[in-house]
Formats: sequence, C-alpha cells, structure tokens
Amino acid sequence: MYVPSKIFFTKGVGKHKEYLTSFELALRNAGIEKCNLVTVSSIFPVGCKRISKEEGLKLLSAGQITFCVMARNSTNEPNRLIASSIGVAIPADPDQYGYLSEHHPYGETEKIAGDYAEDLAATMLATTLGVEFNPDIDWSERENIYKMSGKIVRSFNITQSAEGDRVGLWTTVIAVGVLLP
Repeated sequence: MYVPSKIFFTKGVGKHKEYLTSFELALRNAGIEKCNLVTVSSIFPVGCKRISKEEGLKLLSAGQITFCVMARNSTNEPNRLIASSIGVAIPADPDQYGYLSEHHPYGETEKIAGDYAEDLAATMLATTLGVEFNPDIDWSERENIYKMSGKIVRSFNITQSAEGDRVGLWTTVIAVGVLLP
C-alpha cells in the first residue's frame, strides 16, 4: 500500500507555438519536467506533511513515477485570461484526511480562481466532517464558519494565471500538488 507522507506545491507557465511544448515549458517552469507524472484524485493523505518546493524538488529523480494532483489550462487565443488552481483544506483532526481541489477556468483572475479552488476544497471537507453551513453565502463568510467550527485547521491555494500570448502562441498554466513517499 502506498500512502504519501510528503507533499509540495508548485506552479508554472509555458508559451510555445506547439501545444505540447507549451505544457513541457510549464512543467520546466514548475521544476517537475523530469518526472513521469501520474495524476490522482484529490485526497490530502492522513499524516502527510507539507514541505517546501525546494525540499521536494531535491527528492525527485529523472524518470521517477510521480503522483500528483494537477490543474492545467491552455489557450492559443491572444490575450485570453486562463488560470489553474489547486485548493487545499486540512482538518484539525490529524487522523482525518483532507481535500485538494482542481480548478482550471477561463476569464478569472488569479485571486478569483484561487479563492474558488480553496472554497471548493474546504466545502468538500466541511461536508465530510458534518460542518453545517449555508452554501449560498460568500466564501469569506463560509471560511470563517469552517475555521470557527474547530474541524478545519487550514485552507490555502496555489494558483497560476496568464494571458494568452498576444501573437497566438500556445500558453499553458499548471498548478500541482506533488505527492511523495
């Protein structure tokens, strides 16, 4: 059984005339281009420790099969705003799993996309933990309810946004949570 014990977060942007190469350049910008990435769904494992990007990159080897949660978006439309965001919600109970969410919108600023992804992860965790809330109230109000419940200790996001290249090159943005043994 493989349960990750560490996680780090990274993001990147790449631009190129080829779609695939723009993705490769985003991976390089994020520092994870040397890995064979396997995307997984969005559970923050029990007991998983967040480490810095720098510490995490040192643990990677070329060709390594690497599990991750990834949000990815691309455009070749000039000036089109794109974003990719990972939201994270961590429970107060160390024996409870948390959530990661992926969001990849068009036309949203980094702040709006990040808040949305964070809200999504926190809401998934809140519903799992039985925290009562009104889904129609603003994220900032729900965030206070979640944290005041004592059941959610922390939430955050990592977000990358960019405008499509003005001459139509492919622009790719990624946000990634890299899970390590």
